[in-house]
Amino acid sequence: MDRLTVIKDAAIAIDLERIVWVGPEADLPPIDDPAPNEIDALGRTVVPGFVDSHTHFVFGGYRDEEFLWRAEGVPYMEIHERGGGIATSVNATRAASVDELMALAGNRLARMLELGVTTVEGKSGYGLDLETELRQLAVMSRLSSLQPVDIVPTYLGAHSIPMEFKGDPSGYVDYMIATVLPRVHEQSVARFCDIFCEKGVFELEESRRYLEAAAALGFKLKLHADELYRLGGAGLAAETGAISADHLLKADPVDLVKMANAGVVATCLPLTAFVLREPYPDVKAMMTAGCAVALASDLNPGSCYSQSIPLMFAIAVLYMGMSAEAALTALTLNGAAALDLAGDRGSLEPGKLADALILDAPSYRHLAYHTGMNIVDTVIKRGKVVSIRS
Repeated sequence: MDRLTVIKDAAIAIDLERIVWVGPEADLPPIDDPAPNEIDALGRTVVPGFVDSHTHFVFGGYRDEEFLWRAEGVPYMEIHERGGGIATSVNATRAASVDELMALAGNRLARMLELGVTTVEGKSGYGLDLETELRQLAVMSRLSSLQPVDIVPTYLGAHSIPMEFKGDPSGYVDYMIATVLPRVHEQSVARFCDIFCEKGVFELEESRRYLEAAAALGFKLKLHADELYRLGGAGLAAETGAISADHLLKADPVDLVKMANAGVVATCLPLTAFVLREPYPDVKAMMTAGCAVALASDLNPGSCYSQSIPLMFAIAVLYMGMSAEAALTALTLNGAAALDLAGDRGSLEPGKLADALILDAPSYRHLAYHTGMNIVDTVIKRGKVVSIRS
């Protein structure tokens, strides 16, 4: 992760959607096209498009009052007693129409694109019922064809325990396995299934049962793991063959080694730790264990209402001990790996999708150095210029 191939005075040749050649411009072979389209990036830097591999960008309503309560030091359980927490977002999302969710989510995607995100994962999980979960996933499906950012949909019905199953997480898991997972599979609206594997929510045996049922239907797996307690979610991710385990603030170092051996990507969400004023994930321990580490925003209405790639990059370098090279890898190639897409995107190589960013800077290091600022000038998605900073 700390080693990048840097080519000075470089050229990238694109044919339709894919890269066909990369190297020094002086070595560029003849192009069999009488009028090739050329983009001059003289004095600037070209990097792969960012892959934000963990977001919850389709939701209704906001929780700004709750944010300020938390900033004042109000404990989580008191916020919950005041009517805050995920139930607020569930009620608002259940009440929102498809058109309302389309408008809200579309605006968030537009901001992501300006920040250089060319592929994003989106989770459901603010319905906790069949109808609303399918509505969230349908919104992602419709948006995929209406704007440039590729959307990778994830079913996260196991995000929390709905009021209908209060005190009965096992019964809710039974409901999802029997009723919701088959419909999501039948409609082909999700590639992944995810679960909030956490003490007091879905513990290990419930999580294992849900994940095994999802895998049996052909879904790829993800986990919210070991965010609040050292429960063993990271080890479960390795055991079940998950593509990624996310958060990992309290993960056992032994489980990190298991993840590395099983090829599970460790996805860190530093913006959430920033907002919650929690310690940042131990990236060095993850890398020492041999894990591929990804960075993602965790955009959501509660614990992290932000998709700020510049702030995330700054935190990773200044407070998590990541090199600029490791942070860039985590936002590109390893983000793609966390979505099982590293063979298709995440680096500037022949055969991969032509997803690239032109930075208004002479080096990728300015992603950290120009602290907290968006230095993305031009976004190229599948070989086409789709955003230029005015």
